[in-house]
Amino acid sequence: MIAQYGSAIGGFMLLQAMIQKYFPAMLRDLLERYFHKLVSFFDPYVEISFPEFTGRYMERSEAFTAIQNYLTENATSRAKRLKADSVKDNRSLILSMADHEEVADEYKGVKITWSSNKIVPPSTILSFHSVAQNQRYYKLTFHQRHRNLITQSYIDHVLTEGKAITSKNRRRKLYTNDPQDCTWIPAVFKHPATFETLAMHPDRKKDIMNDLTKFTERKEYYAKIGKAWKRGYLLHGPPGTGKSTMIAAMANFLTYDVYDLELTAVKNNTELRRLLIDTSSKAIIVIEDIDCSLDLTGQRKEAGEDDKDKEDDKDDNPLKKMTKKEQKSSKVTLSGLLNVIDGIWSACGGERIIVFTTNHLDKLDPALIRRGRMDKHIEMSYCCFESFKVLAINYLNIEHHQLFETISRLFGETKMTPADVAENLMPKFDNEDVEVCLRHLIEALEAAKKKTEKDAQLKAKKEKQEKRLKWWREAKKRWKIC
Repeated sequence: MIAQYGSAIGGFMLLQAMIQKYFPAMLRDLLERYFHKLVSFFDPYVEISFPEFTGRYMERSEAFTAIQNYLTENATSRAKRLKADSVKDNRSLILSMADHEEVADEYKGVKITWSSNKIVPPSTILSFHSVAQNQRYYKLTFHQRHRNLITQSYIDHVLTEGKAITSKNRRRKLYTNDPQDCTWIPAVFKHPATFETLAMHPDRKKDIMNDLTKFTERKEYYAKIGKAWKRGYLLHGPPGTGKSTMIAAMANFLTYDVYDLELTAVKNNTELRRLLIDTSSKAIIVIEDIDCSLDLTGQRKEAGEDDKDKEDDKDDNPLKKMTKKEQKSSKVTLSGLLNVIDGIWSACGGERIIVFTTNHLDKLDPALIRRGRMDKHIEMSYCCFESFKVLAINYLNIEHHQLFETISRLFGETKMTPADVAENLMPKFDNEDVEVCLRHLIEALEAAKKKTEKDAQLKAKKEKQEKRLKWWREAKKRWKIC
């Protein structure tokens, strides 16, 4: 019997080789098509393949990733051959199905079979076509009498579960734009800032957190009113008041990715639109120091500014020259930026937050920061006593102290940024106690108070001198007239 089967198999292989060699391609395709029809007539099972890469440019399929996460979470425990993925940052080992492994799944009493397969290219020569062939895919097998249940319900269930697992386990990224080829360069986002550690009044923090939460829950509302699902935040205030820390806290609160857009590295409006399209949903797009990135004021140059630009070009400072050269090389305009953040292109994607930061609110064009583009203006002001108590818990792990009354009084008499307060609260040595750190802060507040008073006296003196000079000039004019 074995000899007969071996002879039959050998004859079949010889026939197949002769067909491949001597039959025309059209005839081979016709024979293959009828052969598959003959096999499927006796085979009651249906197969659906989900390739890893799809499209003209071989983009990774979201369905493949969702299925992979679903099987890793629900079916890996039943597989006998597993594949261990790389482990980073002391995370637990991730096990997934090995190639050519099968696992069974059950949905509403129906048995389904999943298999992990890999297409091996016929040659080892590396080319674009070989990359397309050398890809993995998942194959779903089920009985044809359950076709409606599988195609209309089970596959949606798998994709929904897989995307939820992806969102739960994903590692958030921090992106910056590459000036060479107009793409995003990713890095793992590890900033530890949260709203609990942010130096801000608790009521203001609660208001911002509620605003962010409402935004994430209003997808249908935005569609109802006919607006793109996005929201703009403008953070303004003096340097050191925590604008960058606020962005990190927002990203950690919402578990969003962060796209740090450097406008001076964008050549024109077309590249700016392309970068926006490449951003994902659940993302915060950040443009820091918007008043310094490009000339986006929208105002015309006054007379004499061209001569000033020529004088700046003669300046020997290489940093100024580089900044001028970067601004001239970028052709991003105010209208191009407005169209990206609030025009037709802003609807390419959803659940996005756009954040602008600036130290000089008065320098920005009103069209850039109006309501509807920058929906919420958040002033990052100087440190108050409530903000100081947050920093005291963070740096010194205390909630009350006898020196708090003195510190509260000094905060009402002078201004100091949260960055300066944090620097004074940070212990300089391991054996430095809490009281020493608080006294360092008191000394810094008293010095800042004296400096503020001195600056106020100098300002009053200067204003008095300017008034005298103005009176003298007017008197000279009157004397000439007489």
